[in-house]
Amino acid sequence: MRTLLKEQHPDLADLELKEIVGGWGNQMWRLGDDLAVRMPRANQAHEPLRREHRWLPGLAAQLPLPVPTPLHLCDPSDSFPRTWLITTWVHGEPADHAPVTDPAAADVLADFLRALHTEPPADAPVSDRSILAPSPGFDEVQAYVGRADEIRAVWEDAISASPWDGAPVWVHGDLHPANVVVADGTLAGVVDFEEIGAGDPATDLASAWILLPEAQRFFDAYGVDDATVRRARGWALTRALFLIAMGINGEKGIPGGKTHWGPIGHEALDRLL
Repeated sequence: MRTLLKEQHPDLADLELKEIVGGWGNQMWRLGDDLAVRMPRANQAHEPLRREHRWLPGLAAQLPLPVPTPLHLCDPSDSFPRTWLITTWVHGEPADHAPVTDPAAADVLADFLRALHTEPPADAPVSDRSILAPSPGFDEVQAYVGRADEIRAVWEDAISASPWDGAPVWVHGDLHPANVVVADGTLAGVVDFEEIGAGDPATDLASAWILLPEAQRFFDAYGVDDATVRRARGWALTRALFLIAMGINGEKGIPGGKTHWGPIGHEALDRLL
């Protein structure tokens, strides 16, 4: 990392570097007190970083919570053959290590998503999560959890709800506990905007069940129709099962598995059901 900085941003190369444990698509480094470096783990990850660099700076000013504003999109080189990104650092603890406990966080999340869910320009990318679909391993995790009938009822209700008929809005697309930070029990920032795109707000509203101790206050504050709540519940179901699956992988020692995500997924599933 130090070599890359010396090659492309020597003005930053002497700042303290600290590797951040975690991350899925990217390896994270903290750079000094106020910057972060994101380095893709796989070749296909360069395009999401370009998307984030292109669109997030313009959105950051309208958002009521801190977000990692991209500063420098760095080129592939002999030292590292992938595009990488330097952003601002968002202070706080990831919610998968410091869960939200303050009920007022529902209002904070609602304010943030109302500010984000605005109409994007015509050339904005389409969200990869525009159509409700089961996550990988959906059926297998249902069987493991042992609540297949309840899960299937929620899923059938979600996919039978009317589709979003409004204009597409900006959505984060991947709001789960590792992608928000917490301070004093409430939301302090939102990170990882690689999936930013235009789509159905239900994909973000699912975070009410995944992040908050109780979802209803959020929906009262946000204001939303019944069909969108039903679709959001389906998205939340896929995320809860994904967290459980990642926990199972961690228990099995499968690379990329995260043992501590399992209980988070089970708690979210209990709230949903």
